[in-house]
Amino acid sequence: MDLELKDKIIIVTGGDKGIGLGICKVLAKEGAFPIIVGRTEKDVLKSVQEIKDNGGKVDYALAELTNPDACKKAVSYVIKTYGAIHGLVNNAGVNDGVSLENGDYESFLNSINKSLTHYYMMAHYCLPELKKNQGAIVNISSKVALTGQGGTSGYAASNGGRNALTREWAVELLPYRIRVNAIIVAESYTPLYKKWLNSLPNPKEKLKEITNNIPLENRMTTPEEIANTAVFLLSSKSSHTTGQLLYVDGGYTHLDRAIKPSIL
Repeated sequence: MDLELKDKIIIVTGGDKGIGLGICKVLAKEGAFPIIVGRTEKDVLKSVQEIKDNGGKVDYALAELTNPDACKKAVSYVIKTYGAIHGLVNNAGVNDGVSLENGDYESFLNSINKSLTHYYMMAHYCLPELKKNQGAIVNISSKVALTGQGGTSGYAASNGGRNALTREWAVELLPYRIRVNAIIVAESYTPLYKKWLNSLPNPKEKLKEITNNIPLENRMTTPEEIANTAVFLLSSKSSHTTGQLLYVDGGYTHLDRAIKPSIL
């Protein structure tokens, strides 16, 4: 299927690793022009080179997304350099373990800034170009907002905010035919996920325990599987889909985890 994304300029925050990098790779395969926005130059340049080595077009802007001026500067660079923005993927964030019991005012606000505030700022600064091009926004969110996790109030609140903003923006931007959707992720083996697992006493046993509770095939969702859905939502082929929370999670959030897959 031709997703009609050739030469479309798509900003992807946190596009240098994990799910964000997966989205950039699929965009590049579809002929789009992803712009990676990340804060660590070494990681960003490595991902840029990987996409180029595979024949894709890509560029980047370095930004500490907790700084609104850096968000504005990144978006301004894209507009000045390419003259358009056709889509935005808000993806960057971190499950930082700021809990109710052991957190405090500053750590909670910092958590919100790391995982939610820049979703608003990036959309705000991209909006004039998205209005011109009837673009699309995809927000990457987490099942933590729906299921809870324990010990991560800031991250849970951020993801609840991501879901709420998805619906709010879908309504506000109807007059401009800008579609806004979210992808809800459950268990995907990203570098941050691997780092968390390796911090535990028995990472292999913990990984097996988690995958046993994923109904479809008892395995993690791959970044590419999430990326395929994100890129479809950015394309004109999803032209009447807006305000939706799509669960790309192997049934983790809604299906009975006691179910074991049957092999046909």
